[in-house]
Amino acid sequence: MELGVYQSVYRFVFRRPRVPVGASAFRYHSPVLTLLVVFIVLSAVEIPIVDLIVHRWTWVRIPLLVLGIWGVTWMLGLLLGYLTRPHAVGPAGIRVRQGTELDLDLPWEVVRSVERSPHRVDKSPAVVDEPEGRTFAARIANETNVLIRLEHPLDVRVPQGRDRVEAVRLWTDDLDGFLSAVRTHIP
Repeated sequence: MELGVYQSVYRFVFRRPRVPVGASAFRYHSPVLTLLVVFIVLSAVEIPIVDLIVHRWTWVRIPLLVLGIWGVTWMLGLLLGYLTRPHAVGPAGIRVRQGTELDLDLPWEVVRSVERSPHRVDKSPAVVDEPEGRTFAARIANETNVLIRLEHPLDVRVPQGRDRVEAVRLWTDDLDGFLSAVRTHIP
């Protein structure tokens, strides 16, 4: 994950979002954007304040400065991971992403249906049994708004390990655009 954070900073600086050729990108960061920005700003403000407090003790000051700068860089990279790794809908299928932690490839051959499905669950595991079958949820702020049903159970690599799922839930900021892009590839 650490390496992914620094790759996100690189991708943002050089304007290289990770979107397959011919695919449309769909962002999913809006529910957490304000919270991440507040944490980044507060952490950045904290660095000079802590430096002022411990300025006399160099042996304390230097490690705290390094730690503070590393923390701000890491949180900025986390936010940029959301911005540079959007969901993608294209000729090859759907790419479900969640920052640097998740990159799930769903080729059109395994996708049975994609539908609007607002869903909110507080603090449950990412893979749960639902009426649709075993479902992986790439939640943002504990919410999803798209349900992708699969043709057959599929082994996927999720942040908690490997699992066999029959459906995938995700959040997208542009729900109508996402569904419209899907309709151009499957009827």
